[in-house]
Amino acid sequence: METFIKKNQADKQLGLGILIVVIGSVFLLRNSGLDIPRWILSWHTIMLGAGLWMGYRKNFQGSGWLALTIIGAIFTLKHIVIFDFEISKITGALAFIALGLYLMLKPERKINFQNTQQEKKADFSDLNT
Repeated sequence: METFIKKNQADKQLGLGILIVVIGSVFLLRNSGLDIPRWILSWHTIMLGAGLWMGYRKNFQGSGWLALTIIGAIFTLKHIVIFDFEISKITGALAFIALGLYLMLKPERKINFQNTQQEKKADFSDLNT
């Protein structure tokens, strides 16, 4: 158990270190005169990255990471222009398609009801004394 905790802590430090190096590299490239788009370090891109990171950490179980990812993706896609085509025109449709695919492909939760109906017998033996 102790080695698992140490490995988990090492993974967190590695991920945080990579994130800080990437952010520092983007700042360095931007300050060096390279044309880096503003949306790369905006709040919605950070929200998108945080949602994906949370999903990765939880093996993409639950839906908290999905909400962050969808909101971040919608606002990030509004600022991306590829080949003079604004992706913001199709962002809503892409969000619905992604949500539908998630609902279709998410793993099913199987609830076992066999152990929930156990009989519990009352013990009144100490009342007779």
